[in-house]
Amino acid sequence: MRALDIAATGMSAQQLRVDVIANNLANMNTTGYSARRADFADLHYQQMVRAGAINASDGTVVPTGVQVGLGVRPSSVSINMAQGALGASGGVLDVAIEGRGWLEVTLPSGASAYTRDGALQRTGDGLIVTADGHEVSPGITIPDDARQISINADGEVYAYFVDRVEAELLGQISLVGFSNDHGLEAMGSNLFLETAASGAPVQSNPGEDGLGTLRQGYLEESSVDAVREITDLIQAQRGYELNAKVITAADQMLGATTQVR
Repeated sequence: MRALDIAATGMSAQQLRVDVIANNLANMNTTGYSARRADFADLHYQQMVRAGAINASDGTVVPTGVQVGLGVRPSSVSINMAQGALGASGGVLDVAIEGRGWLEVTLPSGASAYTRDGALQRTGDGLIVTADGHEVSPGITIPDDARQISINADGEVYAYFVDRVEAELLGQISLVGFSNDHGLEAMGSNLFLETAASGAPVQSNPGEDGLGTLRQGYLEESSVDAVREITDLIQAQRGYELNAKVITAADQMLGATTQVR
């Protein structure tokens, strides 16, 4: 009885959907987090009678045929790249990206990773890094005697000193764009890696080549919509229960078959 296997794929699909929803809700307050969505596709079909087949000697053609589906499979877990709301944080080195783009950071291995989490810090040596200590490209160091730091929309970092009237330009934070942001590989800690699907990174200054600008003192909030996630959770739960009922019904039908004498 195919219903047992078909319903099992349905239960597995709804379980994956619940897993994705749970991860979204767990990251409701994660800075720069983009909500995920589980997408599904039907499995291949068993062609019991092929549509268009000749049905009789007079050339009559079967109009629709008999095609029996074999269930569902996960096709992707896509990322919603819609920008989250910007919330004022008051942090001197906090920057939010208004529009497209990613901050490039350097991992301990020397490889590059990308993030929209602009909660930046500085090390004891004054180097601007992420909250996990990864250096932010292009590597800007803030002097110890700087009394104030300013970051404008173009990513230029200025330092003000007690004995100087004019601010000193320390460097410019760059942004990176991809032809397909959905193709990036999530590695955790708000970091993403380049893949063949994402395309090569294109580095530019904020506000150029279609990239967004920076806003100092703000952070991008999570794009998770709690109301929608709860609605999807209820739908997934009902779908799981219905597939379980199909298995129960198929089991009862098989039980009735074995009792036939």
